[in-house]
Amino acid sequence: MKPCLMLMTILLLSLNTIAQQKYTISGTIKSKAKGETLIGATVRVSSGGGTTTNEYGFYSLTLPQGRHKLEISSMGLQSNFLELNLRRDTVINLFLDDESVSLSGVTITGNSTRRSLSTPQMGLEKLTTKEMKNVPVLLGEKDAIKVIQLLPGIKSAGDGNAGMFVRGGAADQNLILLDEAPVYNASHLLGFFSTFNSDAIKDIAVYKGGMPAQYGGRLSSVLDIKMNDGNNQDFNVSGGVGLISAKLNVEGPIQKDKSSFLITGRRTYADMFLKLSNDSSLNNNSLYFYDLNAKLNYELGSKDKLYLSGYLGKDNLGVGDLFGLKWGNTTGTLRWNHIFSNKLFSNTSLIYSNYDYTISINSSTTQADIYSKIRDYNLKQEFQWYAGSNHNVRFGLNSIYHTITPGQVTTPETSELNSRTLEDRLSWENAIYASDSWKMSDNLSVTYGLRASAFSILGKGDFYNVDADGNVTDTLHYKSGEFVKTYVNLEPRLALSYKLNTYSSVKGSYVRNTQNLHLISNSTSSSPTDKWVASTNIIKPEISDQFSVGYYRDLWNADYELTVETYYKTMQNQIDYRDGADVNTVSNAIEAQLLFGKGRAYGIEWLFKKRVGRLNGWVSYTLSKTERKIDGINYNKWYNARQDRTHDIAIVAVYQLNKKWTLSANWIYYTGDAVTYPAGKYQIDGQTVYYYRGRNSHRMPNYHRLDLGATKQLKQHKRWSSELAFSLYNAYGRENAYIVQFKDSDDDPNKTVAVQTALFKFIPSISYNFKF
Repeated sequence: MKPCLMLMTILLLSLNTIAQQKYTISGTIKSKAKGETLIGATVRVSSGGGTTTNEYGFYSLTLPQGRHKLEISSMGLQSNFLELNLRRDTVINLFLDDESVSLSGVTITGNSTRRSLSTPQMGLEKLTTKEMKNVPVLLGEKDAIKVIQLLPGIKSAGDGNAGMFVRGGAADQNLILLDEAPVYNASHLLGFFSTFNSDAIKDIAVYKGGMPAQYGGRLSSVLDIKMNDGNNQDFNVSGGVGLISAKLNVEGPIQKDKSSFLITGRRTYADMFLKLSNDSSLNNNSLYFYDLNAKLNYELGSKDKLYLSGYLGKDNLGVGDLFGLKWGNTTGTLRWNHIFSNKLFSNTSLIYSNYDYTISINSSTTQADIYSKIRDYNLKQEFQWYAGSNHNVRFGLNSIYHTITPGQVTTPETSELNSRTLEDRLSWENAIYASDSWKMSDNLSVTYGLRASAFSILGKGDFYNVDADGNVTDTLHYKSGEFVKTYVNLEPRLALSYKLNTYSSVKGSYVRNTQNLHLISNSTSSSPTDKWVASTNIIKPEISDQFSVGYYRDLWNADYELTVETYYKTMQNQIDYRDGADVNTVSNAIEAQLLFGKGRAYGIEWLFKKRVGRLNGWVSYTLSKTERKIDGINYNKWYNARQDRTHDIAIVAVYQLNKKWTLSANWIYYTGDAVTYPAGKYQIDGQTVYYYRGRNSHRMPNYHRLDLGATKQLKQHKRWSSELAFSLYNAYGRENAYIVQFKDSDDDPNKTVAVQTALFKFIPSISYNFKF
C-alpha cells in the first residue's frame, strides 16, 4: 500500500510540475513606419497580466504553457493582436502601424498618455510630441520644458528666468538628462526657450516623486528626455520657419532595417534684424542661439545594438564691443545594448557632458574675460533581469568624474584688473543600485530598492575652515589625487500600489535622495552665470526624504482621468546666503558667503485630464508651501523659500475644429514669488540706503496669462505635408512683473515708490512647418 501511495504522490507532483511549466516570450517593439523602438509599449494578456517595453523597446514576459491572446499597443499607434500556442521560449519582434484618425465621428484617440493604475510608480508625468505640438508658447517655439510646467507640482521660474521648481525644490535640484547625459543649463536666451528641439524628441518623462533607484544626484525631480533614433525605413526631411528662428530635421536609413541617422538643427536670427537698423547702438549687438542634435544607431545582430548621440547648443548675447555673454552645453552618449538571454537585458553607456560660459567686459576702465565650466565623464552599466512573471529587477552602477572651473579671469596688461585663475575643483561620484518591481497579487504591487552613493572630493587645491561669522580661520592644502573627504549615503526607495477596482487605485511611496552639486545664484533671479560648486569639507550633501500618497481614477469609460497626490518632504543641509553676501566675488572660499540649515515642503496636486474627443486637454492645480530654517537668517525662524508659491493653476485645451484647423489655448495663474522688500530707509551723504527685515517675507504681484494658438493644415499627402501655426502669447496684455524696484519719489524724497518692470505684453507669432 505504501509503494502505491508514494507512486501516486510522485505522479501528482509530476503532473503539477507539467501544469505549472512556464515559458518566456521576448523581443523588441517598433514603429512599422519609421523602425523606431517604442518606449513604454504595452503587452497585455487576455487572461490577465502583461508588461511594458523598456527605454530601448525590449520586453520580456513569462507565461504558462498553452494558448494565449496578446494585445500590443502604444500611444498614437494601431494596436496589434496576436494569438500563440506557447510551448517553448520564443523571440517575437513586433511592429505597430500609425494610427488613422478620422473626424467622421467625435472620438479621436491617441492624443494623450494614459497613467497606469496598477504600477507603483508615483509622481510620474509623461508628455508626447503630439501633446506639445498644439500648446501655444512664446514666439511659436514648441518647448518641452514650458509645456511640462503646465503640469501639477512643476512650476515655472518665471518670465526671463531659467529652470523650474518641482515640489518645493530649487532650480538646481532637477536632474535633466538628454539620452542619459546631464544638461546643466537647459535654457536659451536667459530662460525664454529651452535647449530641447521638439523635432528631435521621442519621449519625455518627469519624475517628481518616488524616483526609481537608477536615478540619483538631485533632490527634487528627474527630467528624462530620449532623442529619436532616426527613420531606418525611409528618408524624411522636416522643418519650419518662424518669426525669429528656423529649424531643419533630416533622418533616414544608412542600411535599411539595420541602421539610421538623425540630424536636427535650429537657429534664431533676431540678430540679423538688429543689423538692419540704422541705429549704430543696435546693429553691432548680438542676440542669437543655435543648437544641433545628431544620432546614429546600428544593429550589430539580433542581440546587439549601438547608439551614438550628441548635442551642441550655444547662446551669444552682446552689446557692441562693451559686453558679451556666451554660454552653451555639449553632450555625447555612446551606448551598447546587449540581450544576454530572453530574461536579461544590458545597457552600457559612456557619457560626456560640458557646460561653460564666458563673460567679456570692455569698458574704458575694465577689460576682462571671465570663464567658468563644469565637465563630466560618466560610465553607466545597467542590467534588467525579468526574473519571472511577477518580478522585474534592475541593478547597476554609475561612476562620474566631475571637473568644475569656478572662474578664470583673463585681462590685458593695460587693465586695472589682474588676471587670476581659481583652482579647479575635482570630485568623483559613484553609485550602485538595485530595485525590484514585484506584482504580489492581482491588486497589490510593490517596487522596492536601494541606491548607495559615495562622493569623493579630490585634490589638488586649498580647502578652508570658516567660523560662525564667515571668516576663514584655516587653509588646508591637498596634493593632486589626494582624497579630501568622502560622503557615503544610503538612499532607500519604496512604492506601493493597490487597485481598488478596475477604474481606481491608491498609491504610496517613500524616497531618499542626496545631492552633491549645488548652484550658487543671485538671490532674486537665475542666469547662465550662476556658479556650480561641489560638496566640500564645509558644504555637505543635501538630503531629502519625501513621502507621497495618491488616488487615481479613470472616469466615463476611461475617457477622463483624475489624479490627486499629496506629499511631505524634509530637506537637510540646505544652502542660503548670509545677509549682504556677495556670491560673485572672485574667491575660492565661497563657503564664507553661505549658511546651512533645513527645509520642508508639502502640498497637494490635482490633475483632471480629458484624453479623447475633439476637445481634449487638462486642468491642474497645486496648493503648496516651501520653507527654510537656517541659523543666522530671519532671526533663526522659518521663512519662505524663494520658490514658495501657494497657488498654481494651469488650464490647457485643444480643439480639433475640422480636418484643417486645430485651436488651442492655455491659461496660467500663480501666486507671486517670495521676495524681500525694504522695511525702511535712511540717508548717508545724500544717498538713500534701504534696510531689510525678514527674508522673503513679501510677495511679487500675482501672475496670470492667456495664450492662444491655431494650426492650419495646408497640404497632406503621403510624401508631403505642411501647416501654418499661429499663436498669441499673453493675449489680454497682462503686464506681469519681472522685477520691482524702489526709489525716492520725485515729488517727496521722504516717500518711496515701487517701479514695476514687465517683459511682455502681446506677442503674436506665425510659423510655417513642412515635412516630406
